[in-house]
Amino acid sequence: MQRALRLLEAVGSHADGAPAKQLARETHLPLPTAYHLLRTLTHEGYLRRDNGVFLLGDAVGQLAGGAAQNRRSKIANSLAHWRDTIGVPVYFAVYEDGEIELVAVADTPAAPAVDEWADFRETGHAHAIGQCLLSQLDERARRDHLDRHPVQPITPYTVCDGRTLLERLEATERMQPVVERQEYALGTVCAAVPVAAGSAAAVMAISVPLHQEERLLPAVHRLRLDIGRLFGSLVFSISI
Repeated sequence: MQRALRLLEAVGSHADGAPAKQLARETHLPLPTAYHLLRTLTHEGYLRRDNGVFLLGDAVGQLAGGAAQNRRSKIANSLAHWRDTIGVPVYFAVYEDGEIELVAVADTPAAPAVDEWADFRETGHAHAIGQCLLSQLDERARRDHLDRHPVQPITPYTVCDGRTLLERLEATERMQPVVERQEYALGTVCAAVPVAAGSAAAVMAISVPLHQEERLLPAVHRLRLDIGRLFGSLVFSISI
């Protein structure tokens, strides 16, 4: 299995395909073994052969889709674990292709998630998820995001302008939690924790009603302790 995956990775690194001998050399496989695996992968649809070179086949897309679905299922299960353990709504989001994507949410009727009354993608400056994601970007990427999604008042507590927000983000220590109080939704406080997800910026977040604010920091502490243990085995990609 590992040898077949190495061949798939090698083929995927060549946009115009590569011949068997080159692939065997790049993967450090004996040529007869490489030929056998390449024929099998071609028969199964993971590769196709064209003019003596091998290219990725249609089945690779299905494989990637299945892997992505498996990751999403693991994420959903982990969120449900934290929701039940900590007793608060739990969110997972990534920064993908210049936009904030809320991937999954786990909540209960007794502890509902924040209502997305204003598009999360356009209001990243106003909620903990967005602020935490933006804090993980470099200055150029932050300014590009704010050029496309300018700072605007969401509540009386929302950061007042782009310059103030950039100064706040610059002062945020990398991979540290971000806390937001009523900047996105009145009566709600939120916290977001950075998650190591390869090259992607990603966060876990929680929210509690304002009158339960004393629960927020203990919940964040519990979440940070558990994140590495439960998410360490997951392989994230930007196209999560």
